[in-house]
Amino acid sequence: MSFRVGRVGWAVLVCLTWISGQVLGCSSKEFRYPLDHARYRRIDAAVDSLRKAYVEKDLSGIQSLMLPSDPLDRLEREISNDFQNFQEISLDFSIERIVIEGDTIDVFLHWQGQWKRTAADAGMRERGHGKLRWVGVQSILLNSVEGDLPFGMAARRAAPEPQRSGAP
Repeated sequence: MSFRVGRVGWAVLVCLTWISGQVLGCSSKEFRYPLDHARYRRIDAAVDSLRKAYVEKDLSGIQSLMLPSDPLDRLEREISNDFQNFQEISLDFSIERIVIEGDTIDVFLHWQGQWKRTAADAGMRERGHGKLRWVGVQSILLNSVEGDLPFGMAARRAAPEPQRSGAP
């Protein structure tokens, strides 16, 4: 008795062989570049630590993430002013992309948040995007900021909003 395999049989055999190769080949969760992966995780942790420290009004936590510099001193004062003016702060970050050039790390992110002066206050909602520039490989520290970031919301809301043309 002979067994004859047709075209469909060969196609099924090839598909099953390919699938089993994929399953066996992809069973490992090992990263191809473990040092780069570890650095990305440190960057993500630094960004999240900044967000958490701001929401929890932890000025010393924020200071521990910053390099000493004049622009960051101004940022620190704005953050401290936010802590004094708002009882509740909620903030979410969404990282758009990370660009690494040597020790310099640019994190482009979108943010949205809500600031309340009192618990009964409806609060104000804002959103925007900006860039956090970090430096380091093992220890990731904030070097500068650019764009529309959520820090300094008290100063933004203290200034009267300009009237639009055509408005009474």
